[in-house]
Amino acid sequence: MSKRIRPVAICVIRYNNKILVFEGEDPVKGETFYRPLGGSVEFGEYSHQAVAREFLEEINAEITDIKLLDTLENIFNYRGEQLHEIIFVYEGKLADNSIYEKESFTGYEDDGSSFKTLWMPLDYFVNKKAPLYPTGLLELLLKTV
Repeated sequence: MSKRIRPVAICVIRYNNKILVFEGEDPVKGETFYRPLGGSVEFGEYSHQAVAREFLEEINAEITDIKLLDTLENIFNYRGEQLHEIIFVYEGKLADNSIYEKESFTGYEDDGSSFKTLWMPLDYFVNKKAPLYPTGLLELLLKTV
């Protein structure tokens, strides 16, 4: 894989002091982590369009009231490889209110692989029970409550 900076857009959805995240795992680190949904910004696509597209592709959900919170830069290791991302952090709402009532559900990547999506309380991350990525996101969310 060529070394490059990856532009990413994620969207924070809040509900009852919880946020919608997917559960990921890094077997090299032996770590379970959480991150809001989103993905790569494609060439010719604005970051707000990317985040809306990713929600449709991954969980078949439309997001509304999308607003940019901040931009973060993250250099990190995942599965033994160093990665570098510029992350557009958005906040929005789900058009389908029934999703707010689901404790967890399955999302899907382009390759057909699945991932667990769930509502996690911010306090879970404040108390350092698991990491919330990207780095700096928790601090940003605590400032913008």
